[in-house]
Amino acid sequence: MVTDIDTDYLVIGAGATAMAFVDTLLSETQATVTMVDRYHQPGGHWTLAYPYVRLHQPSAMYGVNSRPLGDGRIDRTGGNAGLYELAGAAEICSYFDQVMRQTFLPSGRVTYFPMAEYRGAGRFHLTTSGTQYRVTVRRRVVDTTYQGVSVPAMRPPEFPVATGVPVVPPNDLPALRERYDRYVVVGAGKTGIDACLWLLEQGVDPTDLTWIMPRAPWLIDRASVQPIPLRRPDDIAREYAARHDAVMGAESVPDLFDRLDAVGALLRISPHERPTAFRCATVSRAELEQLRRIRDVVRLGRVKRIDDTGVELDGGTLPTGPGVLHVDCTADAVKQLPAVPIFRDRLITLQPVRACQPVFSAALVAHVEATGPDDAVRNELCPVTPYPRTGVDWLRFALSANHEQLRWAENPDIGAWLHASRLHPDVAPPMPDDPAERAIVEQQAVAMARAQIAKLDELLHAHDTADPQRGLERGADGANR
Repeated sequence: MVTDIDTDYLVIGAGATAMAFVDTLLSETQATVTMVDRYHQPGGHWTLAYPYVRLHQPSAMYGVNSRPLGDGRIDRTGGNAGLYELAGAAEICSYFDQVMRQTFLPSGRVTYFPMAEYRGAGRFHLTTSGTQYRVTVRRRVVDTTYQGVSVPAMRPPEFPVATGVPVVPPNDLPALRERYDRYVVVGAGKTGIDACLWLLEQGVDPTDLTWIMPRAPWLIDRASVQPIPLRRPDDIAREYAARHDAVMGAESVPDLFDRLDAVGALLRISPHERPTAFRCATVSRAELEQLRRIRDVVRLGRVKRIDDTGVELDGGTLPTGPGVLHVDCTADAVKQLPAVPIFRDRLITLQPVRACQPVFSAALVAHVEATGPDDAVRNELCPVTPYPRTGVDWLRFALSANHEQLRWAENPDIGAWLHASRLHPDVAPPMPDDPAERAIVEQQAVAMARAQIAKLDELLHAHDTADPQRGLERGADGANR
């Protein structure tokens, strides 16, 4: 027996982007929504995340527009001391559950099916009972799973592991009840950074840590993404000017990164190692100092295999043994799939509009869906911005931000929405209250954005036509993050 459902929007998934999209849709339309999700509660990958994971951005900038996450507290202890609080996995899962139960469902316009598998063509079934449903969609299907997030707990290691060799995801670390002689962390992305910091916090001596880092990452100073009032307007203006000068003065891509490093716009773990990756990860200065305590950093490429005597890498073998615990942090957080139009016929395919800001992007897409006159205009307002991977992708990241500024500055509706959105906090230099002064500053900002676009395009063109082995490699991402 199949149960029929009618709805305006069928949303596949109930993760962070799905929740942000539906929240804005409910606020700005009278639409009805059916949400179908494979997990037992809202939150998507957060429901499977390692227990000590925290946001890498302030809680104030995450979640849904209609409900604050956290209470705007400034941390007083730990690696994030002096900066806005960072919600952990348990708090985030509880938050999304409250949004569902206290906002979505009481609206009478959302129907939610957890523990469900979507089979396509408007059909799904519940994995516990087998009950089947068929959905008639009046407006659109919203696919929030196209660039689905993957965390280590979702899959086995991507490299072969000999029987009996201890290789665990970061989720298993808090359950340890015995000491190991050495801990080998595989991967230098956000998950690898978190695992290293957690082990150090638990008292593991840095000499007992080995960090397999296939590609050193460029990092963002978390202090630079704090919203006003924690950051003073004068400081923000100085940082913007310093970054602008670094871009405009650069003679090559490597020279640009040296300049960005010198003004603190980007950070590196080792002062002696030129990073080749950029994934938008943030660290505090205190966390960076902790990471620099790890001296045994292995840069021999990707892990190919782990057996009972060695870790085989692209460029050599690292000895291992029975007293060594290997921590697999190599899951690719976001699938790298070709960008497709977000709005297309009766389908919305959620993808980032602002680099590395998925929930903001989802909320904006919902607003544009609610207010845009047609899909051509909607897609012009919401072009896809791919997630960065390599170091040179920072330039594309910066280009996207400048194009975004120009595109949205010309749209009063988007400007008003941005001003009201809690997912778009004050991290840019504030505008003067006086209309005449404001117009002058806006003209200057537009001129700076256009100048940066021209310079970044010039640097990218020179980089792409040069010897591919020169400077920062642009090539395929090498997994083993």
